[in-house]
Amino acid sequence: MTAPLLEARDLVFRHHGAAAPLFQGLSIAIPQGTFAGIIGPNGSGKTTLLRLLAGLLRPGAGGVYLDGSPLDTLAPRARAQTLAVVLQEASLLFNFSVLEIALMGRAPHLGLFGLEQAADFAAARKALAEVDLRGCEDRPVQELSSGERQRAFLARALAQEPRGILLDEPTAFLDLGHGLALYEILRRLNRDRGLTVVTVSHDLGLAARYATRLVLLDRGRIAADGPPDEVVTPARLRDVYGTEAEVLRDPATGAPVVLARGPALGAGGPAASGDAAGAGR
Repeated sequence: MTAPLLEARDLVFRHHGAAAPLFQGLSIAIPQGTFAGIIGPNGSGKTTLLRLLAGLLRPGAGGVYLDGSPLDTLAPRARAQTLAVVLQEASLLFNFSVLEIALMGRAPHLGLFGLEQAADFAAARKALAEVDLRGCEDRPVQELSSGERQRAFLARALAQEPRGILLDEPTAFLDLGHGLALYEILRRLNRDRGLTVVTVSHDLGLAARYATRLVLLDRGRIAADGPPDEVVTPARLRDVYGTEAEVLRDPATGAPVVLARGPALGAGGPAASGDAAGAGR
């Protein structure tokens, strides 16, 4: 049996100063070619899980595996050749050009002297074309719109030529149009290149429309995991978000569309979950 591209086994994780672990034995497997959306209310552990899968946090127990190998045994270069990460707070101190940003993704592939070769420039330009930034190579990144800047960071990740990519709230600072455009790019890469995509999202609409699998977290546990129409239901939204909602179907795509109606009667909502402050998005 082929190992999943990315897998967490029996994760235990406690934030510093927290009274109790956020995760206690959490397991999840992500096969190659998956487009998964991690959703859930504030404090459910979405970003914490993504950072554990990326190797940016270490579990107190359990392990994360990349292509069958323990993530913490892989050299950073080997890890980056397989898995790319785009964090929500991606920023730069210097005003690099768009091409320079994309070339940064070639670092895991550079030779002894760390100098880019023709193949590296070709890979960077291919990545820019894949995110619809062809012709923007010389533009300073600080002159880009928010949507263009996020696509430049995505191009940097794609220039690593990974098999999978993890994104934390990739549309957090984007308007509706730019958010849709970014998810269209991710879907195209998933469909045409077989790129494994895992996104953390507060936007149930975007997650349900583009992901083929949703993982719903609730206070550090997996409340549901499966196709969007099986995960996004009025009962689950009531139980996890403390919200009464109607779930319709998009006539064009068939994806669930959530219409929130208000707090569930007698429910305290996510704020009453008992999570410690800052326990993990």
